[in-house]
Amino acid sequence: MSPFVRCLLVTAAIQAAAATVGITAASANDDILKNQKESANWALQLGNYAGQRYSTLDQITRDNVKNLRPVWQFSTGVLRGHEGGPIVVGDTMYISTPFPNIVYALDLNDNGRIKWKYEPKQDSSVIPVMCCDTVTRGVAVAGNKLFLGQADNTLVALDTETGKVVWSAKNGDASKGETLTAAPLVVKDKVYVGISGGEFGVRGHLTAYDINTGKMAWRAYSTGPDKDVMIDPQKTMMLGKPIGEPDLGIKTWPADQWKIGGGTTWGWYTYDPELNLIYYGTGNPGTWNPAQRAVDKDRAKSDNKWSMTIFARDADTGQAKWVFQKTPFDEWDYDGVNENILADVTIGGSKRKALINFDRNGFAYTIDRTNGELLVAQKYDPSVNWASEIDMKTGRPKVNDKYSTFAQGEDHNTTGVCPAALGSKDQQPASYSPESGLLYVPTNHICMDYEPFKVEYSAGQPYVGATLSMYPAPDSHGGMGNFIAWDPAAGKIVWSKPERFAVWSGALSTKGGVGFYGTLEGYLKAFDLKDGKDLYNFKTSSGIIGNVNTYMHKGKQYVAVLSGVGGWAGIGLAAGLTGEQEGLGAVGAHKALGEYTQLGGTLTVFALPDNQ
Repeated sequence: MSPFVRCLLVTAAIQAAAATVGITAASANDDILKNQKESANWALQLGNYAGQRYSTLDQITRDNVKNLRPVWQFSTGVLRGHEGGPIVVGDTMYISTPFPNIVYALDLNDNGRIKWKYEPKQDSSVIPVMCCDTVTRGVAVAGNKLFLGQADNTLVALDTETGKVVWSAKNGDASKGETLTAAPLVVKDKVYVGISGGEFGVRGHLTAYDINTGKMAWRAYSTGPDKDVMIDPQKTMMLGKPIGEPDLGIKTWPADQWKIGGGTTWGWYTYDPELNLIYYGTGNPGTWNPAQRAVDKDRAKSDNKWSMTIFARDADTGQAKWVFQKTPFDEWDYDGVNENILADVTIGGSKRKALINFDRNGFAYTIDRTNGELLVAQKYDPSVNWASEIDMKTGRPKVNDKYSTFAQGEDHNTTGVCPAALGSKDQQPASYSPESGLLYVPTNHICMDYEPFKVEYSAGQPYVGATLSMYPAPDSHGGMGNFIAWDPAAGKIVWSKPERFAVWSGALSTKGGVGFYGTLEGYLKAFDLKDGKDLYNFKTSSGIIGNVNTYMHKGKQYVAVLSGVGGWAGIGLAAGLTGEQEGLGAVGAHKALGEYTQLGGTLTVFALPDNQ
């Protein structure tokens, strides 16, 4: 064979290989879009790219849901908090566990027979630096790969047929307090994942990796200079206008505090394919003692950007399209990482491409997702008192100094702050029904006492600087949770159901007019989307902090949920803590939880009887 011919053949082979990789990369996005449109699947943790947690399945209705029954169960073999939920694509269900982050592929044709099991070998020294239990919020599946973020900061891609590792990438360093608890999200040829560790002085970031090689494509930090945050102050919008002033991620912090400034990204990520924007929130600034983050002891200069911020980023490049900071200079640990639900909402007679966010701070925001314009901002728990309202021109909260831990000062116990640091809602995702136009929201109804104190930073050690006590909201129904229906256009509660404990489970709504959520006691509850009326409940083997999902297999609709009490609300049971102020205050609030449930780790699958 001549050198010329050999060269042509080699070139053709390289081009063919490149083309194959390109098709694989490009098809990942198409694959997810296809899978999420197929109502039989539950293809993403939040149901679809918009994060709506809504299903068009309608076999289970208001009339027959009372006949629902468990049809099979599966023990994960792991205790502690089971957040997230199952992914279902075709005939296979994928679930993951808390540390050590076991992944199971279960055969739906055989009542959950294990097709394969992946159990990573991780150093248990990562457990003490996991703030609020050893949770993970689930896996992502795209094409022939499954993506898992391990507690030890390893992002792995597994072959969906065999469970074998295709590639792995190191996303952080546990010795610095960095961990990984978020569910990855795949868009086009990239998989996105954040970082946990806001209580350890970790500097937050969102990172995009190539789905085929694991090579980092870009990393956008939450704090620091514009080039690190991937902000262009002349182009990146804030409240519909360019930011203008450069490097606010440095100027709004004292000295180099931004380098240990928190803003971690352990919550949920959503995506608009038409706008090609990925949306996510950043967490609390470090430390919890606001006095150590004040510039010249002046609250007005101390926004601590870009913690507590919703980012809209170009999915390809990572560049920030717009930003919205919900709680500047956070003084209460109101992490801003909750899900950003995308929906088209009619406001003032005009249909808007909206983003709805239920923040820990107790305010629900409806924002134009194209440019970040603030449309609605109202309290979704009437007990909220740290701020009276949101200024619609500036987006800033009007803070009540009586409940300002900065105004009250270091070593002063500020009492009666509502909500508690747990927030009016934490990471437990809400659901949006495009038919009713309402959101169905699991919420907390808890207040706190908060005493900040000076703390020194040491890598890998807790960097909190506050002591908390939590308790039910006074002069209320006596419980610590509400499940509500919310109108995002009017900014009003439509109906509300009280719960004994914080509702820490993700909600689900369906075309059948039925919604579902779980309780910390362990009940799976079905309710009428119209009025919240209880239609069914079943007590599972442990408290539910997982997200309820539904899917169809061989023409039959199923409902699935992971039980396994834990998370921040259940940290007392999960970690064996008993002190009133342990678990950053959550243990005392939920001290009675052990009378209703105990540790476990079980998947329960429900269906109607065959004759229904």
